[in-house]
Amino acid sequence: MSGRAGTSGTDGSRSFLWISAAGLGLIVALPALFVVLVAIFPGVGSGSLAAPFAHLIATLGDPELLLLGRNTLVLGLGTVGFAALLAVPLAALRALFRVPGALIWDLLILVPFMIPPYIAALSWIMTLQPRGYLQQLTGLHLGPFLFSVPGIMFLMALNTFPVVYFILSRTFETVGARFSDVGRVFGAGPWRAFWRITFPLATPGIAASLLLVFAMTIEEYGTPAALGRRIGFEVLVTGIENRVSEWPIDLPGAAGLSLVLVTMALAAFLVQRWLLNRRDFRILSGKPQAIEKRPLGIWAVPVVALFAFVAALATVIPVLAILGSALSRTISGGLRPANMGLQNFAALLDSGSEGLTALGNSLGLGISTALLAGLLGAITAYAVVKGRGRFRVVLDALSLTPNAMPGVVVAVGIILVWNQPWLPATPYNTPLILLLAYCCILLPQPVRYANAALQQIGDNLEAAARVSGASANRAFARIVLPLMAPSIVTSMILVFAVASRELVASLLVAPIGFETIAVYIWRQFDQGSVGLGMAMAFCAILITTLIPLLLIAVLRRISKNASFSLS
Repeated sequence: MSGRAGTSGTDGSRSFLWISAAGLGLIVALPALFVVLVAIFPGVGSGSLAAPFAHLIATLGDPELLLLGRNTLVLGLGTVGFAALLAVPLAALRALFRVPGALIWDLLILVPFMIPPYIAALSWIMTLQPRGYLQQLTGLHLGPFLFSVPGIMFLMALNTFPVVYFILSRTFETVGARFSDVGRVFGAGPWRAFWRITFPLATPGIAASLLLVFAMTIEEYGTPAALGRRIGFEVLVTGIENRVSEWPIDLPGAAGLSLVLVTMALAAFLVQRWLLNRRDFRILSGKPQAIEKRPLGIWAVPVVALFAFVAALATVIPVLAILGSALSRTISGGLRPANMGLQNFAALLDSGSEGLTALGNSLGLGISTALLAGLLGAITAYAVVKGRGRFRVVLDALSLTPNAMPGVVVAVGIILVWNQPWLPATPYNTPLILLLAYCCILLPQPVRYANAALQQIGDNLEAAARVSGASANRAFARIVLPLMAPSIVTSMILVFAVASRELVASLLVAPIGFETIAVYIWRQFDQGSVGLGMAMAFCAILITTLIPLLLIAVLRRISKNASFSLS
């Protein structure tokens, strides 16, 4: 009996291995492969392998590439600087001192991360531009700053600094103040103790979070497209989009620029590893001690004012701008009470309207992406963790590949794969092409969640089921999958929230006449229907924020009730 169980287990792991390989090959490997192939062999679509590297060399030697690459680096590094300026002081204060209303500030700082960057950029345009909301209220406008490179950096930092804040606040809490206290005993002042002891010990978290901000910045499309193009500041992401969407179409050039962008993102992670490997930052101490946060004393009011100022910039002003624009009957009418109403929401949600159709399209795609990515993520994680052989290492690496592929690169790869003239059938110009693009971009999340859950599940229950005669597939469906369910469902909620509002892939590969939430908002602004666009943006924020939070709360309640009944 044990021999049959072992054979079944081997056959089961092989079946999962093949399913995972087929899914990853279709969703991830093919787009990545075609980006490389078309960059090297421009005529591969017509069956020609002539003049390899000729177009790629021309692209790499194009002076425009040097400009795009320089602008991308400048934007990434500048955004990192602004994000560090905003996040590091707040994180240190939050971790080491008793900040009044700390949980409220955490929540307010989290909100910008839930607002899509392109929506935040559009809200700041409505606020700071000439005759914008700031000028209506104060008589001043900040148009020159808004439409400048430092302005773009600062606005992108407002969306990304929460990553640094939350990582560093936990890092500083782990380090604590006890080591700097030792320095102060030996005569160091509080600032010297912080910069010479606490700050260096937090270097791993600082490097990881800031390099993550850099990667997020160079991959972001919405803000550079909304603001940078108005001042002629093009970056690699917008350069790739130009080659795909503007005549003459230059797919080999887009593939070449995509390789440059992927290389830049990978270089950021390699620099991170190099920085962390140069020195040892481990804290050599005994068992963990309770964290004693210090009172702020006379500094309480200035610290609260600092948190309130940053929260106002990052959260309150963009949300109010979105809501104000959504409620305005006409933008030229300004913020007068007589100009306020629910007409835009009524038009948006009217039966048969384009807005309601776009909302339904995005919700349907978000749910489909969550289900497909969740299932493939669970199968891939099972094949990697429970399987045997070296090929599972390849699957693991392939499942993480989208992390190094910006959304615009995924979109280019999807176009190159499914727009080949020799294909007998293709999902191109159908909603299925968006589903493939979303799954490729978001697949790493369910894979990582499922992998972590499987690491905590032993083999005894599954082995017992196999010994009792259950097949590997039945044991997986009846035992392993239910135990993984909480982690998988959490990742699926995250996938749904991001897929429902994804911009660049939607703009590039959406079928003709098929609109999603992001495409609808973008086109409404292009057409001058700002009120309708902002009404959709407000609905998108509510849907992609409140629904996941409610589902997570329900899952936690169910989990607690199940634990209570078992006890």
